[in-house]
Amino acid sequence: METVGLGFCFEDLPLGRQFQTIGRTVTEPDIVNFINAIGMTEVLFTNLDFLKNEAGFKGRLAPGSLVYCFAEGLLAQSTMQGTGFAFLGMQLDVKGPTFAGDTIHVECEVTEARRSESRPGRGLVRTRNRVVKQDGTVVLEYTPLRMIKCRTGGTR
Repeated sequence: METVGLGFCFEDLPLGRQFQTIGRTVTEPDIVNFINAIGMTEVLFTNLDFLKNEAGFKGRLAPGSLVYCFAEGLLAQSTMQGTGFAFLGMQLDVKGPTFAGDTIHVECEVTEARRSESRPGRGLVRTRNRVVKQDGTVVLEYTPLRMIKCRTGGTR
């Protein structure tokens, strides 16, 4: 019987492949729970008066680290189930603010794909991930390198 919901294997991710995830709305409880869970209780995220009058934002601001975590969650549930073996590093740039009520999705493009030289049956894939809000604004961009399962060939 076929199992559905499994992630992409190396062979599914050729150089240049593009796809996007479903969307997810960032809520005020998401932000409050996240900042409390990790101890990021700075006034930028806990004090709406400061946010409006000092920082110049209208609305509850989401930490960039929360937006990154949500992006990884959207990708994990759709692309990595049972096929992702390691996260090997990345560069991350926050491009703009995300607020409670914004809906985000992730747009991915494969920018590097090669078989692992040291681990047979595994591939290395780098993607350019753009986190995009409902109005088309890019709020975060990062380039993870991941080790993933190959469907075929335990050889190099």
